[in-house]
Amino acid sequence: LWTPTRPIRFVVGFAPGGSTDTAGRILAEALGGPLGQPVVVENRVGAAGNIGSEFVARSAPDGYTYVVASVGTHATNQFLYPEMGFHVVKDFSPVSLTLLNACVVVVHPSTPYKSIAELVAFAKANPGKINLGTAGPGSSQHFGAALFEQQAGVKFTHVPYRGGAPAIADLVGGRIDVVFTPIVEAMAFVQSGQLRALGVTRQDPSPSLPGVPPVGETVRGYVFNTWQGIFAPARTPAPIVAGMATAIATVLRQPATKGRLEQLGYQPVGSTPEEFATFQLAEVEKAGELVRISGATAQ
Repeated sequence: LWTPTRPIRFVVGFAPGGSTDTAGRILAEALGGPLGQPVVVENRVGAAGNIGSEFVARSAPDGYTYVVASVGTHATNQFLYPEMGFHVVKDFSPVSLTLLNACVVVVHPSTPYKSIAELVAFAKANPGKINLGTAGPGSSQHFGAALFEQQAGVKFTHVPYRGGAPAIADLVGGRIDVVFTPIVEAMAFVQSGQLRALGVTRQDPSPSLPGVPPVGETVRGYVFNTWQGIFAPARTPAPIVAGMATAIATVLRQPATKGRLEQLGYQPVGSTPEEFATFQLAEVEKAGELVRISGATAQ
């Protein structure tokens, strides 16, 4: 089995405190045990995560540099950014799908809708009347809502923000009506009663939001998950990739790490490199379709 002899670097293409960074740090911290070396998180921010991914694509394939990837960096962005300095499939070795991250549909408590069915009924009777906040075109908030609009047969008025936090702030302030946001970003506001949760976009209820039903119970077949995974640079030796995948799967099954991630609304996975490669190809196809139906373009 591969045994690293010096610290390992996890590159995150997003700012500290965001969902990719938060989950990446929990995983990095846990991996120190089985790997016998510290795993250091390095934020290389910009271009919707592309700067961090490009850095890893060009790093030595020696097992000491990995990217904490998201559905954005490794599926969606290629359809939004014509000039990317890397290929999402050819320039990386998939290591492990680490987690699935569903969204929650949240509204301001002053709005009349108490359920997904009521939201759909109001939207159908008042096309374009509901203002939908997102973290920007092509964000998970945008895609989750676009898929919902298509499947529920409704139309919102899209209000894009520069990031998820300002969208949620305006929702809490009652300036917009609804946001489809990663659970981790809305949980505190739901628990404090500042926002009302109507449904989660995963297939089953979320342990972190008991009592909130899946959207798919009302809008048949609706499921929307974002994800995170670990990639190494292409041509990283197979034994290193396999060793890292095994270590990741091991820590994601540990009650402490699993519990921390679930509490934040994540669904820990931990896959083999082969499973992750197959998963990524299917996600690339799905992302192309979501870009098409949402009409998203890069800002």
